[in-house]
Amino acid sequence: MPSNAFFAIKLIIIVELHINFISGMEEIKMRILEGLEPERVFYYFEELCKIPHGSGNLDGISRYLEQFAIDKGLYNIRDKSNNIIIIKEASNGYEETMPIILQGHMDMVAVKKDDCDINLEKDPLRLKVSGDYVYAEGTSLGGDDGIAVAYILAVLEDDSIPHPRIEAVITTDEETGMEGATAIDLSMLKARRMLNIDSEEEGVLLTSCAGGVRIDSHIPVTREEKKGLFLKVETGGLQGGHSGTEINKERGNAIKILGMALQQICEVIPVQLVSAAGGEKDNAIPRRAEALICISEDCEQKFYDEILKIETDLKNEYASKEKNIFIKVQKENMTEVSVMDRESTAKVLDFLTLFPNGIVAMSADIEGLVETSLNLGVLVLSDTELIASCAIRSSIESSKLKVKKQVETLARVFGGRTKAYGDYPGWQFDPDSKLRAQMVDIYKRMFGEDVQVEALHAGLECGIMIAKLPGLDCVSYGPNIYDIHTTEEKLSISSTERMWRYLLEILKQK
Repeated sequence: MPSNAFFAIKLIIIVELHINFISGMEEIKMRILEGLEPERVFYYFEELCKIPHGSGNLDGISRYLEQFAIDKGLYNIRDKSNNIIIIKEASNGYEETMPIILQGHMDMVAVKKDDCDINLEKDPLRLKVSGDYVYAEGTSLGGDDGIAVAYILAVLEDDSIPHPRIEAVITTDEETGMEGATAIDLSMLKARRMLNIDSEEEGVLLTSCAGGVRIDSHIPVTREEKKGLFLKVETGGLQGGHSGTEINKERGNAIKILGMALQQICEVIPVQLVSAAGGEKDNAIPRRAEALICISEDCEQKFYDEILKIETDLKNEYASKEKNIFIKVQKENMTEVSVMDRESTAKVLDFLTLFPNGIVAMSADIEGLVETSLNLGVLVLSDTELIASCAIRSSIESSKLKVKKQVETLARVFGGRTKAYGDYPGWQFDPDSKLRAQMVDIYKRMFGEDVQVEALHAGLECGIMIAKLPGLDCVSYGPNIYDIHTTEEKLSISSTERMWRYLLEILKQK
């Protein structure tokens, strides 16, 4: 071989080796959760966080889970709703042990801070570690329910873990109405006991939950061309949170605050709405909302005086609950635009003021449990209508239907209509649950203290699963995750490790 050709080939090989080395180093550098335990759980959690998986955007993560099963040689089903079922047969010695379902959902509530440049439809999350916590910079983390999926994948890949037949069920769009669980076919499953890994408090076993339904209210509006002073009014600085687990904290609802503030101003000066928007998910308490309004220029000072008074009252009202609450006003450079006429403006603001929100009833049977609630989560104002989206929850089916009827009636009184969707049943407490009794004993033995057995106001997929698999024995548990569905969400590393060991001990039982 000519020497120059030899050296050329040698150079190519060296360059390729160097590229591969750099790529390997970049992979190591990019793994933010490297070194955390349990190592494979956090490995998969980080892999999942690289794939955008907000509700409704699940093709990528569903394909990833399907490919995982194929690579591991495991029987799997991916259905039309992107749900995934993966089966792993029992390990040696566990062939006669009752099978178990490990269940979680693959979607997350994808929200971000106003100044965050991440595109949650396309970009990976920016994971960070601080002390005992994993969080995502500028966005929600998706620990609800990414940690369940990470647990499940870590179990399925590890042949050294003793276990019965595992039927992994990973559903879609839980956060927007449990559409995946509603659509999934479970007829091929053998298990009649299920671990739902979709709780966020270590030391608590959930054994019943509320049912729920979503409702969109459509209120028609009419417009006219108008000249005047145009102002953007924004309410914000609120904590937000999950409308099931945080509704009892009575945090401020930005949409309600905005609507009532503007109605109060209308009592002093004429106001006409141009646009309005607020919230991101119907099951998340809205942190901010804004409206573009039109007033007469000679009313400007009266407007500012009234806004100052309203903000002062709000700061006093929410002094212990929302320390950062604010109302901001900004002039907009406009001269004449299409605005809602005064009748439509009054109708919309009256509707928002009267719209029920927050706790409707507390349970008389379980101290501290919210029995029925409603969250006005999203507001959109188009050229022709206002759309207000809410999530209703109740542990009593008849109460849920009564609140639903209340919303429908309110919309009808204002000349509108409603559309209900995502209706799911509650999960009734089973006093004879063998799985719960076993998990209570295991927790006491492992951690030296009693585990709490509780009901949950938030919705879980267990009720839907029980309807599909009569006699299914369910318990829900999980590690500590704080401020889910918000940009402050964080996952406890040490709790994730403890609840991993707890999971392995549950699987180990015969």
